[in-house]
Amino acid sequence: MDGIESLNEVLVEVVKALGGSKKVAPLMWPEKSVNAAAILLCDCLNNDRAQKLTPDQAIFILRLARNNNINIGIEYICQALGYSKPTPIQPEDEKAQLMREFITAQKLMANIAKQMESVGILKAVA
Repeated sequence: MDGIESLNEVLVEVVKALGGSKKVAPLMWPEKSVNAAAILLCDCLNNDRAQKLTPDQAIFILRLARNNNINIGIEYICQALGYSKPTPIQPEDEKAQLMREFITAQKLMANIAKQMESVGILKAVA
């Protein structure tokens, strides 16, 4: 993160890595023309302008970066806050984890249903 001194500066670098403001801005403001959206994004990223990104808009940009395997934004945030470098979760790993959690939850629900049957709250369904 050499030379980058603020979250705003890292967001500028992320937008560049994503292909520039004309690629990113229309995703943020689809109701605007490409040029109007790009100008607004540039204004929001310019420290000398009054317009600023909301925290949710900054996260949107960081999420776009993550989806494109660009991690400089989150790495800057972690470094600035004293956290270790993050490791992105691969989509397949996330899917597998969600499936494991779903199966565990289903088993838990089945056990609760059996307990409810045993105390007379539920009747067994054949």
